[in-house]
Amino acid sequence: MLRILFMGTPDFARNSLKAICDAKMDVVGVVTAPDKKKGRGMKLTESDVKIFAKERNIPVYQPEKVKGNVEFINKIKDINPDLICVVAYGKILPKEILEIPDKGSINLHASLLPKYRGAAPIQWSVLNGDQETGVTTMYMDEKMDQGDIILQTKVKIGEYETTGELWERLSYIRSRFIG
Repeated sequence: MLRILFMGTPDFARNSLKAICDAKMDVVGVVTAPDKKKGRGMKLTESDVKIFAKERNIPVYQPEKVKGNVEFINKIKDINPDLICVVAYGKILPKEILEIPDKGSINLHASLLPKYRGAAPIQWSVLNGDQETGVTTMYMDEKMDQGDIILQTKVKIGEYETTGELWERLSYIRSRFIG
């Protein structure tokens, strides 16, 4: 069974992590953004991915930075994942992390690459009046959203569909790359 290190932060990523867990894959750790203060009371809030991982008793790692973070890189080496799976993590991973797993590192991106690389691809699809979008699963390299494509799944955007509705719908498409 593949040992998977999952990296992601928002609810979009949580849905992918849930699909991986539901497929009975061995998730050996979750990397997510550090807790942040939110709301009027500036209450410290955990990411959706962290909350889910804690419910499933999966170890959680929250480095402030990944590039040049020798302690964190050594932790990943100690975990020894076969595969790193990234979904909406929010940080660019350096080559020294991407090369740790034997099976490589893959990313699920919420656009039909090469269109809308980087942040906010769903929002840009809606704002620009696109008629279709989708998700792309790709091997990761050092450049942002530019690795070799494994799979793309296209979806039509409804005439009055909101960013939130499209976000939710796309977050459930990801399970197709799992099997």
